[in-house]
Amino acid sequence: MDHFLQFVIASIFLFSINEVVDGLACNWGLQASHRLQPDIVVKLMKDNGFNKVKLFEADPDAMEALAKSGIQVMVGIPNDMLGPIASSVSVAERWVDKNVSYYLSNRGVDIKYVAVGNEPFLKTYNNKFTQITFPALQNIQAALIKAGLGRDVKATVPLNADVYQSDSGKPSDGNFRPDIHTLMVSIVKFLHDNGAPLTINIYPFLSLYADPHFPADFAFFDGGAAPVVDGSISYTNVFEANYDTLISALEKNGFPSVPVIIGEIGWPTDGNINANPQLARRFNQGLISRINSGRGTPRRPTLPDIYMFSLLDEDTKSIDPGNFERHWGVFYFDGAIKYQLDLGGGRNLTAAKGVRYLARQWCVMAPDANVADPRLPQSMSNACTYADCTSLGYGSSCGQLDARGNASYAFNVYYQTMNQQKGSCERFDKLSVITRIDPSNRDGSCRYEIMIDTGKHEPAKKPRTSAAGKITTAFSAAVLLLKLLLWG
Repeated sequence: MDHFLQFVIASIFLFSINEVVDGLACNWGLQASHRLQPDIVVKLMKDNGFNKVKLFEADPDAMEALAKSGIQVMVGIPNDMLGPIASSVSVAERWVDKNVSYYLSNRGVDIKYVAVGNEPFLKTYNNKFTQITFPALQNIQAALIKAGLGRDVKATVPLNADVYQSDSGKPSDGNFRPDIHTLMVSIVKFLHDNGAPLTINIYPFLSLYADPHFPADFAFFDGGAAPVVDGSISYTNVFEANYDTLISALEKNGFPSVPVIIGEIGWPTDGNINANPQLARRFNQGLISRINSGRGTPRRPTLPDIYMFSLLDEDTKSIDPGNFERHWGVFYFDGAIKYQLDLGGGRNLTAAKGVRYLARQWCVMAPDANVADPRLPQSMSNACTYADCTSLGYGSSCGQLDARGNASYAFNVYYQTMNQQKGSCERFDKLSVITRIDPSNRDGSCRYEIMIDTGKHEPAKKPRTSAAGKITTAFSAAVLLLKLLLWG
């Protein structure tokens, strides 16, 4: 009897660990000036129990690193490819042959889903992708079927949660957005007919960001806010309420059993007063605990697959949504831990291993330079046009620096982005110097980064999204100048 009890206890313990390994999924974005080596990223995922990943594009290096890794893959098609794929079945077939069939058959990549576009019905797109998304979805699924993959690989469309709504605010009154209602029903029917899931991105942080009167505690899983009462159901967090609003929309339109995947959910750590490691830890710890429990929502007791957003920070993403957009990573850009999480089974987060860095040196404002120097604002603006200065904004991690600190941060982030190339620190009209003394805050709240060594020592390219460059320039010229005036 004693041996039997020991066996049962050991089995339960092993099951709990296995549940962690099998239960976590993440997004791996690639919009970074310096990408962490793909094999290091894959090892980072495996070390932390992520066995499912969503990619926004079929990047060859990422796909090769995922070969025979045991990690299930959802590979994405960027929105700018929806038009050609929608208009031509042969284009869809070529895409599937190159990015799905090849990696499945020849490289051993475990591709399970193809994500056709990403949030194509966002209102900010002004209907740019409204008419082409569904045909693209149909053509990709047809191409998968023709390639003999239709039973094993399914096409889906990751959609923002704004495709459904509730006029009363109660989940039971959920329905699809009126302007795309017919289209959404057609897409859901197609997914249902092909045994494919509906993919939805849910962002409680954005609820708080968009509405200053939003009850902050309702964004988290640990309660504290007044519940939303919907008949006999009380909702204590926005995730459950939002998800069940979608389920109600599906039920109303005749699809009560369509499987759902949460394609993105997370919390940023910088770029906004509510984006910090403390709140991110609170949210993501609650999310992981929920995933490990397997507990669903009142309308769907079984928890769906949930892809955390995101694995790593991305310093060249467009900041159209806000300065926080580059800081969604559970890990920093280099795979360093931002905050600790209990993964269950006695496991905590593990940092990336084998990361190489550039020399331990920084570019800062010269000691003899004057903050009143009229050349300083333009020098800082130039630096932030080519590098990520979003940590300097109001409420951000480095938002309390004085004028000299602001300049040093801007100069250093440019210097690191340019791979510490000779002349990249000296370019600021003799206002800057190289130092080997770390200028970061002692408590680590404001980090002056040292860039990872990618082996490429030419200057980094300007951020790939033109909107990002324009917004960063405006940010640096206005915000940094204002801070100089206030601190000078």
